[in-house]
Amino acid sequence: MLIWLSLCFLTVIAAYFLGSIPTGYTVAKVLKGIDIREFGSGSTGATNVLRTLGKGPGAFVFIVDCFKGVLAILLVKWLGEFAPVSNLLPDNVVIGVWLPWLVVLAGLAAVLGHSKSIFLNFTGGKSVATSLGVLLAMDWQVGLAAFGVFALCLGISRIVSLSSICAAVAVSILMVVFHQPLAYLLFAIAGGAYVIVRHQSNMQRILAGTEPKIGEKVEVSSESVVS
Repeated sequence: MLIWLSLCFLTVIAAYFLGSIPTGYTVAKVLKGIDIREFGSGSTGATNVLRTLGKGPGAFVFIVDCFKGVLAILLVKWLGEFAPVSNLLPDNVVIGVWLPWLVVLAGLAAVLGHSKSIFLNFTGGKSVATSLGVLLAMDWQVGLAAFGVFALCLGISRIVSLSSICAAVAVSILMVVFHQPLAYLLFAIAGGAYVIVRHQSNMQRILAGTEPKIGEKVEVSSESVVS
């Protein structure tokens, strides 16, 4: 039992480190020699990379950050498949009962890792792309529906942060609509609240009418580029 609990703990830690991979920061350093945290919103996420470096780098960061969330959940699900063929899991432990909760812990760890990366002195992004990856791996219907809400809001408002907030709110409703486990619903509530809190400064700019819209770029001066 102790060995099995240790494996579960290590899986959650691995999920955090996956989320902590500083994709946006690394891309900005490689392409422009800049610290992306010193430009735009200061986030290392795909939106700030898009505004600062362009569509290609922004799309790449979004995909990789999303994949981090997917991989974190797949790691847990692999552990669940490994359980029945191992001799480490006690007979009185039902996989279907504990697995959703372990999935949630790993998902929260990945989301936290993205926004509080150990590789960037616990700074990072807003956790939107990584949260989407977690949702897609939990249940692809919920993930796609949440992305649909995001895309619809983006098409109307052209504001990424507002669209992210709308999607974060919608996820809890979608979990109920698609009859997901209680653990997943609690993840949606906690994760959605966390994403909203991470967008506090964006909400202030939205209310003030100063939040940048999609397509508006941040100028990177030559003096800011490290040779």
